[in-house]
Amino acid sequence: QVQLVESGGGLVQAGGSLRLSCAASGRTYSIIGMAWFRQAPGKEREFVAAINWSGGNTGYADSVKGRFTISRDNAKSTVYLQMNSLKAEDTANYYCAGQRRYYSAATSESSNAYDYWGQGTQVTVSS
Repeated sequence: QVQLVESGGGLVQAGGSLRLSCAASGRTYSIIGMAWFRQAPGKEREFVAAINWSGGNTGYADSVKGRFTISRDNAKSTVYLQMNSLKAEDTANYYCAGQRRYYSAATSESSNAYDYWGQGTQVTVSS
């Protein structure tokens, strides 16, 4: 089993920055990719960014391209989400997810492609 623990959320003004972290523990060797999703009140969970664990290939939702950067530290089994130029519409609970199987980039934007989930960390952007 794998456990994912997010941290780094908080309250920030529009235009500011935050860095989220997700630490994986347990059978981390089973993880081949990780991603960040977010869910705002009354809305469905949506894909934010993903990274391949070995090659470091990344993908982003159009809404965050150029503002967010996903990265990983294999030695620490940790994935990060650097969020810059934050907007009020970025306010949501952010979840870290891990996948055990290879999928296409398009499929990896679906929450169904992920087997492990963290408990979430709240990000609130004030305008």
